[in-house]
Parts: sequence; structure tokens; C-alpha cells
Amino acid sequence: MANSASENHDDRRLRCGVVGVGRMGQHHARVYANEPGCELVGVVDSSFERADEIADRHESTAFATEADLLAAGVDAVTIAVPTTAHFRSAEPFLSAGVACLIEKPLAGDTETAQQIKLLAEANDAILMVGHIERYNPVIRAMRKATDNGLEVVPRFMEVLRVSPMTFRSVDTSVVMDMMIHDLDVLIMLMDGKEPDEIQAAGVAVVTEYEDLCNARLTWKRPQGTCVANVTASRLAFKTERVTRITGENAYIKIDYGEKFGQVIRRTANEIQMREVRDQLRYGENLTVLDWSDLVNIEELKIDDAEPLLMEIRGFLGAVRRGEHPPIDAEAGFANVRTAERIIEAVRETMGTWTTSVTPV
Repeated sequence: MANSASENHDDRRLRCGVVGVGRMGQHHARVYANEPGCELVGVVDSSFERADEIADRHESTAFATEADLLAAGVDAVTIAVPTTAHFRSAEPFLSAGVACLIEKPLAGDTETAQQIKLLAEANDAILMVGHIERYNPVIRAMRKATDNGLEVVPRFMEVLRVSPMTFRSVDTSVVMDMMIHDLDVLIMLMDGKEPDEIQAAGVAVVTEYEDLCNARLTWKRPQGTCVANVTASRLAFKTERVTRITGENAYIKIDYGEKFGQVIRRTANEIQMREVRDQLRYGENLTVLDWSDLVNIEELKIDDAEPLLMEIRGFLGAVRRGEHPPIDAEAGFANVRTAERIIEAVRETMGTWTTSVTPV
């Protein structure tokens, strides 16, 4: 069971478990089994044979139900079952005050996401949502750069996340399946604020749900309006995951797949730009200039840390110290509600390309 607050210190050994050891859950089990200061108490899966296989791999124990794992005594668990089962699997642990890391999305709809959030709050249980893209080395490098003095006030963001059809997660929209990764990053960049306006278009081709969606999100903030154009598709013939952020003081490009990022700072190019503007003002012919020679481009310093390892370390750190988790239930709820609003915007205008939905 969860340790008392008086026992929350950085060096105590945490007893951990995983519910759902499929494609993602098996890696959570691996990290817990190998992370110093952790013990993988056991795993649960709808297929006991699968649970037994993963447990044997890590010299742990397979349990038939969540109740059995809870009874064995755990401080923290990952919930990596299908999204529709998140509440059912997390409920016994949260009710007992056990910390939960729930894979994204927090739930398949806002009502259930709210129920999970309230359950955690009622039992003072730490709840973190597994939006792993925040721990992508490129995103971490960007955040480190901005924390160290690269002020960025986003004005326009463009996101492309496309891949071939894998025939996984075919029971939900591409918005909940793929786009929600980017919604979390965008809302994070907007200081947790959900978009004020949403326009969206989408189409179902292979599944019964949107396989391709484009959304235009607008934030109206004191710092000024910011617009994001987000496209997600599981119908492409290649995989691309690219984000471009244009701000008042910088331009940032992030390529998740290539683990590459670059920055153009306004201050680093101000002298060159002033000279070009002056020349244009006086009617000079600048067609011989090479634009790339006028711009100072910096590459982000990317490390090779495993995103899941960094995510779980963030979760376990919060558990050990009794702190607020890095990606809390409020963030998970905001992501689900935004995704749901995008889907509603698409479906309310089945014969047209766009519609507008305002925040709840």
C-alpha cells in the first residue's frame, strides 16, 4: 500500500506494478524492474499468459486482477490498459491512495477524465498522465533552451504528425490516437490554457472514425493571439513528426523522428535584418543574396535519454517526495477536452470543411 507522508523521502525503495503489459506496458515493467530504488512487485493483464511471460522476464509476479496486485502492496502503478478501461483499472488504486501513472489519453471522454481526476483528488493520490512527448529529447532540449533565456512568445505554430496505418487504436479517432500528443505540447506552451476557438476538418477512410484530421486552434491571450495549425493522419505512406513554432523573438523547428531541432533567435539576426530592410527601403536589388547566409541558425543540444525512462523518473520523484506530478490530471483533462472539442467540430459539419466551437 502507499506509504505515509512521513515516509516520503528520496531514498526509500518504491514497490511498483503495471496493469496492462501490451505494447507500452511491457516497457513500463522493464523500467521499473531495472530502475535503482524500485521493485517490480507484479503485473496484471487481461491475458494471464501474457502477464506471466512479462513477469518471468523480470523475475516478478503475475497477478490475475488489480485487487490482487493491490493486496500485494504497491506504492505506484502504471495503468497501460486500453483507454476505455482506464477508470476501471485505476479506480481500486486511486481509492486506496496509490499513485498512478495513466497512459495517454487520461480517458476517452471528458466525463470519465473528470471522474478519474476527482477520484484522485478525493483520496489524495498522486496522478500523472503519460504524455510521453514532453520527455522526447527534442522537447526537453527546447525547454532547456527557453529556460536559459530564449524567450518565445508563440504567434503561429504548425504541427504535422502522419504515419502509415498500423491497425492499432482503430476504435478511436486519429485525434485521440495521435494528435493528442501534440495537443499536450501545444497547451503546455500556452501555459496550460485550452484554445479559445477551434475549427476542424476530418475524414474517415478505413475505420469508422477520423483517420485524418486538420485543426486550427486559436488562443487569445494578454500577450497576443496565437494560432496553431495541426494535422494528424494515419493514412500516410511515411512517418513525419514535425513542429514549427514562430514567435516574436525566435523561430524553432522540432523534428521528433530525426531527433533534431534548430533555433533562429531574433536578437542574433537583428543587425542583418535591419540592413536588409534599409536596402529594400532604398530600392536596392537583393536577388543575389542567399537568405540562409543572413540567418544565424543554432542546433538544439539533444541527448539520447530514453523518453519513457525520463517520464517514469519524473513520476517516481513526485511519489517519493509527495509532490505535484510533472503532468497532472488537470493537464490530462485539458488535453482530452480539447481533443473532444476537435472531434465535435468535425462531426457537427459533416458536409462542410470547418466549424467553430468555443470552450466549455
